[in-house]
Amino acid sequence: MSPLWTATEAAAATGGTNTGAWIAQGVSIDSRSLLPGDLFVALKGPKFDAHQFVAAAFDKGAAAAMVAKAVTDVAKPLLVVADTQTGLEELGRAARVRTDARVIGVTGSVGKTGTKEALRHAFEPQGATHASTGSLNNQWGVPLSLARMPRDTAFGVFEMGMNHPGEIDALTRLVQPNVAVITTVEPVHLGFFPSVEAIADAKAEIFNGMDPRSRTVLNRDNPYFGRLAERAKAAGISRIIDFGAHADAAVHLIDCHLHASASAVTASVQGEIVDYCLSLPGRHWVMNSLAVLAAVRAAGADIGTAAAAMATLEPMAGRGLRRNIAVAGGDALLIDESYNASPASMRAAIAVLGAAQPQNGGRRIAVLGDMLELGTEAARLHAELAGPLQDADVDLVFTVGDAMRTLHDTLPARRRGEHAAAAAEMGETVARRLKRGDVVMVKGSYGSRMREVVARLSAAAETARR
Repeated sequence: MSPLWTATEAAAATGGTNTGAWIAQGVSIDSRSLLPGDLFVALKGPKFDAHQFVAAAFDKGAAAAMVAKAVTDVAKPLLVVADTQTGLEELGRAARVRTDARVIGVTGSVGKTGTKEALRHAFEPQGATHASTGSLNNQWGVPLSLARMPRDTAFGVFEMGMNHPGEIDALTRLVQPNVAVITTVEPVHLGFFPSVEAIADAKAEIFNGMDPRSRTVLNRDNPYFGRLAERAKAAGISRIIDFGAHADAAVHLIDCHLHASASAVTASVQGEIVDYCLSLPGRHWVMNSLAVLAAVRAAGADIGTAAAAMATLEPMAGRGLRRNIAVAGGDALLIDESYNASPASMRAAIAVLGAAQPQNGGRRIAVLGDMLELGTEAARLHAELAGPLQDADVDLVFTVGDAMRTLHDTLPARRRGEHAAAAAEMGETVARRLKRGDVVMVKGSYGSRMREVVARLSAAAETARR
């Protein structure tokens, strides 16, 4: 196996100086998850300085460490640079330049990580594929993901996120996508933007890192499609592949049958009719799959292979993962959507809960935490979830957090469960109230810590099984 980085290559990329020879098979910015043979990059942020973990990184088998200041009591190879954040970015930039990969950049208000993972799955049977891990989509995650890209990569898929203007501009200039995917534009991060139009403009920054030969994939059904298309053309990108239910979209939905745990889809991909099974439930996933097919076509890969891959997609932890949990008298089904939330993703998850079929007289139960960063619109956007919950025939709704109190008070009494200020309190409450045959869905913004509810339910389930 050829090394990912040699000391000479890394020094040339970063302008740094090596204290010894080394080769690395990976790159890490976290000593806790570092693998033997990794280059450890000691980043310094406003609340941390990873230089204090250099020794721990070497104890775990790091090949070398990129540092910006002297590290005492370390006799291992160091790559000394002026600034480790800049060094990581330069390493990522060099990795991008040295590969002939077709690179796809993914952004959007919702659906970024799921679409990125589906693209990874679609490309893997067609060539060496590299993609961002998890949600590494910020100023640290994107250059790290680039720096990890092997030189023989055929397809690279990178997620780019933001919650302030200008952030995607910096990221896309590193990624330099051949294909840009904007999944959708929704009222997310409104606490940091004056309008949804401003959010659309921030997403359109992805075009700033692209050349005129590149292509973009846009959601034709989204109200901001025209605005995004104009921004793309202004950046010199005229080749637009649109997707959606709109009959004029280049990749459009012809028909779909939504089932509790999967969907059957028929789509037209620039006139080519494709039938496929989608292993993840919900109309939002159907639309994500259209974006995937559009990006695959834009990247010049095979549509049939990509469509077939949709049948074996696996849900991710915190993003739709399902598992049975033990409760008094039997089992309940837990749908874990706890990683993050926005108004659009909440509605999508509630619809999936509505399609689920409780067993043995069980109930549909939603446990919902605050949606954060919504600014002055927070109360309205939380209260408006009452309609989707009714449409999905959800029997009982438990709420967590200050903003979710608005929804709790809006719900009719028969649908109103308990309310808690913090997720840690709610886990035990829900575990106590679950019955055999129930389907319970847990969702909230990352900062609302709804993963603690999932952990409590899982722990309670293990106790019940003993």
